[in-house]
Amino acid sequence: MTEDTFSTIGQMCEEFDVTPRTLRFYESKELLFPKREGSRRLFTRSDRGRLVLILRGKRFGFSLEEIRQLLDLYDIGDQQQTQIARTYSVALERLEAMRAQRAELDDAISELEAQMDHARTILKSRGVGAAA
Repeated sequence: MTEDTFSTIGQMCEEFDVTPRTLRFYESKELLFPKREGSRRLFTRSDRGRLVLILRGKRFGFSLEEIRQLLDLYDIGDQQQTQIARTYSVALERLEAMRAQRAELDDAISELEAQMDHARTILKSRGVGAAA
C-alpha cells in the first residue's frame, strides 16, 4: 500500500477488528488523522501504522493519552530517537506494573487454593464430597 492508497472506514474495521465508533473515537482523541472526502473518512498507510500501535499500546495497558503523546513524537525530526527512548521508558514502567500485578494475582491464587484445601479437608472429615 502506498501513501496515496486509502482504506475506507469499513476496510479498516474489517482488517483490524474494530468498530467504526472506535475509529471515530480515536480520531476525536487525535490519535488518527484520516483524510476527509465529504463525509467519508479515508485512512492512509500512516493511519494504519498508527492504529497498529494504538491497539498494541492498549493491549499492554497504556492509556490513550500515553499513546497519543508517544505517537506525536514520531515527527519531531530526530529519526524517532526521542520516540523510541520515551516508548522504552513508558514500556519499562508498564512492565514493572504488570509484573507487580502478576505477583499480586499469584499470591491471591495461592491464598484461595489454601482456603479451598482447608474447606476440602473439613468437608472430607464430615463425610461430604467436595468438587474438584
